[in-house]
Amino acid sequence: MHVVSVNIGREQIVEHNGFSDLTGILKTPAAGAVEITPWGLVGDAVVDTKHHGGVDQAVYVYGEPEYAWWATQLGYELAPGTFGENLTISGLESADLNVGDILHIGAVALQVTAPRFPCATLAARMGDAGFVKRFREAGRPGAYCRVLRVGAVQVGDVVELERYHGETLTIGEMYREHYNSQISAESIRRHLAAPIAERVRASIEKKQREK
Repeated sequence: MHVVSVNIGREQIVEHNGFSDLTGILKTPAAGAVEITPWGLVGDAVVDTKHHGGVDQAVYVYGEPEYAWWATQLGYELAPGTFGENLTISGLESADLNVGDILHIGAVALQVTAPRFPCATLAARMGDAGFVKRFREAGRPGAYCRVLRVGAVQVGDVVELERYHGETLTIGEMYREHYNSQISAESIRRHLAAPIAERVRASIEKKQREK
């Protein structure tokens, strides 16, 4: 695998059908190398800090094969960064990643922590009020990562996948269980045993208390 595009965005307003939001989702490819810190890419805006960003969701990655799939569904090509990802990576199928897997990109090490859950801002960005449902049903969520080792990344960098050896679950499983109102005690246990993002951990612990 390799880095196809490094994407950053500034604060902008996205609007559609009366919905308006200040967001950093409108990302475009950067020229040259970009530094990655524990909080994400230098120069990249994170506006909704309640739901996005932070050290456990510092970098969002999406796969080039996933873009190819969307092109067949939508009937047109989407540019890298369309889904708000920081890194577009060749050969990556996000649902197959395990929580805890590490992506090595040169000096940088990123650990997978959570899938992306779609929201109204994504729908507005796509100009389609029904896109939240469409993205959810597609099962291609992309993956958030925490930064284990900082450094610079650029287009063409080789990406090596190191599988997590502890108890875990896939991003696809985690994504499906997010929408499961009858999540099992065993699934909750597996979530909490894995190195998931703290926002998701808080949500799973709440479900555990409610059972």
